[in-house]
Amino acid sequence: MARHLFKYVPALCAAALLAASCGAARHLENEDATYLSKNEVKFTERTPLKVSQITPYLKQQPSGLKIFQKNRVEFSQELVDASVQSIKDHLEYLGYYNSTVEPFISEKNKWKKVVYYITPGTRYQIKEIRFKLPQGTSLEADFLDDVDNISVKVGDYLSEADLEVESARSASYLRTKGYYSINTNYYSFEADTLSGPDSTILEMRVNEYTRNQSPSAAKPHEIYTIGEVTFSYPEGLNFDNRILKSLNTIKPGDIYDETEVNKTYSRLSALKVFSGVGIELSDADSSRVNCAINLTPSKLQGFKVNWETSFNSSGLLGISPQLSYYNRNIFKGGEWLNLSFMGNFQRKFKSKIKSDEFGVSASLSLPRFLGLPYERFKGSNIPRTEINASFNYQSRPEYTRYIFSSSYGYTGSFGRYFSYQFYPMQLNLVRLRNMDEDFIYNLIQNPFMWYSYQDHFDAGLGGVLYYTSDNALVPKTSYHYVRLSLDSSGNLLSLFKGAMKSDEYGEKLIFGLPFSQYVRSELSVGKTWRFGHEKNQALAARLLVGAGLAYGNSSSLPFEKQFYSGGANSLRGWRSRSVGPGVAEPISYFSIPSQTGDFKLEANLEYRFPMFWKLEGALFAETGNVWAWKSDDEKEIFNSDFYRTLAADWGTGVRVDLSFIVLRLDVGFKLHDPARAEGHRWVGPDGWFSRGGSALHFGVGYPF
Repeated sequence: MARHLFKYVPALCAAALLAASCGAARHLENEDATYLSKNEVKFTERTPLKVSQITPYLKQQPSGLKIFQKNRVEFSQELVDASVQSIKDHLEYLGYYNSTVEPFISEKNKWKKVVYYITPGTRYQIKEIRFKLPQGTSLEADFLDDVDNISVKVGDYLSEADLEVESARSASYLRTKGYYSINTNYYSFEADTLSGPDSTILEMRVNEYTRNQSPSAAKPHEIYTIGEVTFSYPEGLNFDNRILKSLNTIKPGDIYDETEVNKTYSRLSALKVFSGVGIELSDADSSRVNCAINLTPSKLQGFKVNWETSFNSSGLLGISPQLSYYNRNIFKGGEWLNLSFMGNFQRKFKSKIKSDEFGVSASLSLPRFLGLPYERFKGSNIPRTEINASFNYQSRPEYTRYIFSSSYGYTGSFGRYFSYQFYPMQLNLVRLRNMDEDFIYNLIQNPFMWYSYQDHFDAGLGGVLYYTSDNALVPKTSYHYVRLSLDSSGNLLSLFKGAMKSDEYGEKLIFGLPFSQYVRSELSVGKTWRFGHEKNQALAARLLVGAGLAYGNSSSLPFEKQFYSGGANSLRGWRSRSVGPGVAEPISYFSIPSQTGDFKLEANLEYRFPMFWKLEGALFAETGNVWAWKSDDEKEIFNSDFYRTLAADWGTGVRVDLSFIVLRLDVGFKLHDPARAEGHRWVGPDGWFSRGGSALHFGVGYPF
């Protein structure tokens, strides 16, 4: 019954889109009105200007995809005229003087398109920069020490935008030198454009009075020192004040430095104990500034729920719930405790085949680098010490497996965009029990699989390096990221192989178990382009490459370290772990898919667009597979013809964006199935709705 219902999902999605379209059409009630379909910006000559610099200054925007517009944007000539003036003003701000903007309006079936033709105006090149500073003062000397760093250079074009940026940069620099009261209002510029054709002499002034004051109000800029520093937070919050004082870098008696203020703000915010960190500065007298640090506590403990569901047209249902408890101040000093309980339950309709998995994990994160005092870390970021432990139980038709894991390491960040995890100690103990006799027989026939499914002990190190151009929780602008992980095991233990006992296969043992020796790495590169009105459309792309190599005391990677494809965040035309390796058919002695490999390659592309209310739509296409370095079956092995063995799918989805969480429903259809017989691997519409041709996934958050 469920399989039959699954066939109608695409039709239901199409019906929903059609209903939205019809609903939108019903809102076109004013027969005399015309509506804005599109804006376009074109430059009449070559220019370094970009269209993206102009479009934010258009006063009227269409609402996006027509079929999802419930409230059409009625065309307004007044807003076109306002857009023309807004563009001219912005061009002058950018340094293009006396620009012309001509709108051209065309109409078709009550829909109007506006094309703005722009001819950029005259630009003036800076041929000389002069400075006018308070003579004989410490500020004059400090300013001149920074002249080489001034962002506006001789040869640049005059631009009010660039001058504002330089004012802010210079004032910020001077505030690091003790000039607490200085800001951009003390800066002014004068440009002499009559000194030569299309050129100017620029004079930069730092005054002792603001732009809103007269010269008679001039007052010398003083160097301030820090006076009193106080902390305040609600009495109900139990927190160790010694931690606050250790993290604070604003010290009484020091020369005022804006860098230290920002550093203290970042350190206290990183504790995640406080929803608000307010640093209030006030004049104590003409040369001292007091600092009051006001802290607002955040929600310190609570629960989080995650849920994923997958169903494919062959009747295999998978449910993966997860419940987590967190406490961000467990020992009253910003320590984070996280307890997590997870499950993974798979069932096949009209069959007794099932798989059950349970897991529990605990992690403790301390806001310090154990063994080193806070004073050793001078920057805005303090490393955290991470201690983790977990237990996982899995019962499958073929075997029962127990995994005990623990790790110790450090996490932190470099600047705003780089973060890292480094674990110098990672331990795993894996035991398999209740192995099915037929399963054992099949493993023996394939030595590489046999070595993957045996009791073993791992001891090694690992880490993750992550870069993102936008570290917001939900970025609202275009951004990109790079994630690199490295995992190595057994190398230190291998130094003591001479003192270890061996089993009948020649593997060295520790605690009576063979230890694994391998290296594993994974690289993920992604970019999301946001565009459209209010940046409400997105094109997201991801490329993922992973590779692992067993050597020394191991003949193959442990099963839990191998790569797999398919699932809610991978190739969505397949269930999890049901792709590959290579062009090999699904392994017959696995009742529930468990296809893995030593090497993985995957590429994903997804277009996201608004529909109505809080609903978003998505269209996606993906390709990838996993392969083995060596195997008894040539079909599984990675070689120069790997591109012929890539799996591919396409699909569509609906998301509900509730701001604090995104709920996702995706249906994926196979396009190229490498497990099929050669000549029949391309899958058409008939195959999409047949057994095994598609998969349905429910998840939380975007897939990448």
